[in-house]
Amino acid sequence: MKAKQKKNIPKRSFIKDVKKNRTLLLMLLVPVSMTILFCYIPMPGVIIAFKKYNYMDGIFGSPWVGLENFQYLLISKKLWQLTRNTLLYNIVFIFFGTVTEVAFAIILNEMMHLKFKKIAQSFMFLPHFISWVVVATIMLNIFGDHGVLNQIMNSLGLENYNIYAYENAKSWPIVMVALKIWKSTGYGSVVYLAAIVGINPEINEAAKIDGANIWQRIWNITIPCLKPTIIIMTLLAVGGIFRGDFGMFYQLVKGQHLLETSDVLDTYIYRVMMSSSNMGWSAAAGLYQSVLCFITINTVNFIVKKVDPDYSLY
Repeated sequence: MKAKQKKNIPKRSFIKDVKKNRTLLLMLLVPVSMTILFCYIPMPGVIIAFKKYNYMDGIFGSPWVGLENFQYLLISKKLWQLTRNTLLYNIVFIFFGTVTEVAFAIILNEMMHLKFKKIAQSFMFLPHFISWVVVATIMLNIFGDHGVLNQIMNSLGLENYNIYAYENAKSWPIVMVALKIWKSTGYGSVVYLAAIVGINPEINEAAKIDGANIWQRIWNITIPCLKPTIIIMTLLAVGGIFRGDFGMFYQLVKGQHLLETSDVLDTYIYRVMMSSSNMGWSAAAGLYQSVLCFITINTVNFIVKKVDPDYSLY
C-alpha cells in the first residue's frame, strides 16, 4: 500500500514552482547578482598571490613565483602576531557583543513606557551611524597628549596625573573592545529584539500566572527561545573571525608603537600594498586570511551539526 501511495504522488513541476514563488525569486535576484558580481567574478584574481604582478603584463601575464610571496610573510616574523591579534580581538568582540546585544534586546522588550523605549532605542542606534573617522578624532581630542583631559588636569595643577593613552600600547585592547561594543550593540540588538517579539506571549502569560517573576521568565523562557538566533548569528560572525574591522583599527591606531597590540591582518595587508610595488605580498596575506576564515566556519558548522543539526548553517 505504501509503495502504491508513493507512486500516486504527483511530481511538482519546476516551472510551476518558479511561477508560484516568482515574487520571492525576484527579491533574491539583486543580492544574488551582487554576490556573483563582487564575490565570485573577482576570484580568479587570487592567482596574484603566486605571481610577481606588474601592470604591463596584467594578472594572467605576470610571471609565476610560486610560494615566494608566502615566504615573505614568514620571513617578516609578523604572521603569528597578526593572526593572534585578529583572532583574539574577534573572539572578544563576538562574546561580549553577543552578551550585550541580547541583554539590551531583553531590556528594551521589558520596558513598559513606550515613549522612553523609543528614545532609548534611538540613542542606542546613534553610535552605529557615527563614522570611525569621527570616533578617532573625538578620542584624539580628548585622550591625546594635548587633549582636553590633559589640559583640564594641567589647569588644576595635576600635571603628574596626565594620561598618555597613545603611548601605552597595552591599554588599547581594552579601548578597542569598549568602542566596538559601544558602536555595534544598538544595531546588533535589533535581530534579537525581533526574535523576542516572535515568542508566543501566551507562554509568558502562563508563567506569570504560575508565579514566575521577571528574572525567572527571562532565564527560563526568553533566553532558551533566543538560542537558535544566538547560534546562527555566532556562526555568521565566526565566518569572519580572521577579518578585522579595517575602519576601526586603521583610524583609531595612531603611531607605530601601538601596532604591537593593535595591528591586524587587514591593516597589515593595506600597509604592505601601499608601501611596496609587489602586489603579490598583500595578495598572499589576503589569501591566507580567506583560507583561515573558510576552514574556521566549516569546522564550527561541522561541530554544531554534530551536536544539533537544526542549528547548523548548512
